Amino acid sequence: MYKRILLAADGSDHSMRSAEHAIELAKKFDSTVDLVYVVDGDTSKYDVLHHENKIRIEEARKQRIFPLEEMFEESGVHYVTQVLHGEPAPAIIEFTEKAKSDLVVIGSRGLNSLQTMLLGSVSHKVVKHVHCPVIIIK
Repeated sequence: MYKRILLAADGSDHSMRSAEHAIELAKKFDSTVDLVYVVDGDTSKYDVLHHENKIRIEEARKQRIFPLEEMFEESGVHYVTQVLHGEPAPAIIEFTEKAKSDLVVIGSRGLNSLQTMLLGSVSHKVVKHVHCPVIIIK
């Protein structure tokens, strides 16, 4: 049923819980998971201001999703890490369509402090615009 699952991840607690659900679904349906991390403008600015060179920036980004990758390694579920650049919602929507994802698993909130006020703007936009089922994890 779900052969290709997209997991939108940013390293937040919600994305860690989302990963747990994606892993369970992937085991049940023998799926491949696209672990998608989107680097937006704010993240890029922060990284440039807080790290001295490109190598350190890449290391910092890898550290944000390393715990998720570790979960997948331990689970034995086949996954592919995808680092995208741009605004998170449009990037996730575009990747979902290109990859022909059967399901999107996303946290209800991310690391963005503005998103804590309402249902995460990224998850809300994804639900409205992708053409496959979406599971929002809170």
